[in-house]
Amino acid sequence: MDITRRRFIQYSSGIGAALGFSWRPVVADVQTLIENPIPSSGELIPAIGIGTNRYVVGNEAENALLRNTIATFNQLGGQVVDTAPVYRSSETILGQVIADTKLRDRLFLATKSDRDAGDGGIARLENSFVRLQTDRLDLVQSHNLRGAETMLPVLHEYKKDGRIRYVGITTSRNEQFDDVLKWMRNTSLDFLQVNYSLADREAGEKILPLAQEKGIAVLVNIPLARGQLFKAVGDRPLPGWASELGCQSWAQVFLKYVISHPAVTCAIPGMTKARHVIDNLGAATGVMPGPAERRQIEQYFDSL
Repeated sequence: MDITRRRFIQYSSGIGAALGFSWRPVVADVQTLIENPIPSSGELIPAIGIGTNRYVVGNEAENALLRNTIATFNQLGGQVVDTAPVYRSSETILGQVIADTKLRDRLFLATKSDRDAGDGGIARLENSFVRLQTDRLDLVQSHNLRGAETMLPVLHEYKKDGRIRYVGITTSRNEQFDDVLKWMRNTSLDFLQVNYSLADREAGEKILPLAQEKGIAVLVNIPLARGQLFKAVGDRPLPGWASELGCQSWAQVFLKYVISHPAVTCAIPGMTKARHVIDNLGAATGVMPGPAERRQIEQYFDSL
């Protein structure tokens, strides 16, 4: 996905005109994103995706901003888009955006199951296909293990039928880690989604090593710790070692820390603006921190 900055801006401007919204791209050099393999298949996906918990159906101007964001994300090489039925109207607006931009075949679309099979779980899953306006989902995950016992077998049947490509589980709470470990040890899983950041490293001690051992791809949610990391660094300038890693912002430092863990396949920070997309995707380019650099980042943050 090597294209020049001029070609990107020209192409993106064309998308904006076609979709009827004002396109004002944030100028950025376009680079090839670092990709990681999904262990169960070997398929490569970029190391930074996008979380859509805050995506809601709004007025035309608000919807246009989300189209702008997703178009920018994909044109810069982004693929993984994560949503869920419980994210308000996220699935609905994403379905509209993806249909409008005609990007379905260029995105890795992930959503979640959050009900028992006997309590509307299957109907809710079918509704995800409808809302996302697709006949195939790349990944469906049992959301915070809700209904996992009855729905994971269903998801595997959908996978056999070709309607789902990958199956996984998620958590965003450290208190669920013991249960997550049991599922990882005893169940066939393609993916695990887990909370992990510079401010919350417990998954790095308990969950990520087992994922690596079992060959389970890892999506990381809350990689920016819901703003906690930015509050910690405040208005401090980037240290010299950050530029050695090619970082131009604190967001890139925080995200490079996450995706440099050898078990992590892709981090999915929430992004609703094109400028955040451009900044965050920059973390998936250039040099990655090694063990020594990761310790340096940890020590810097812990000293604040």
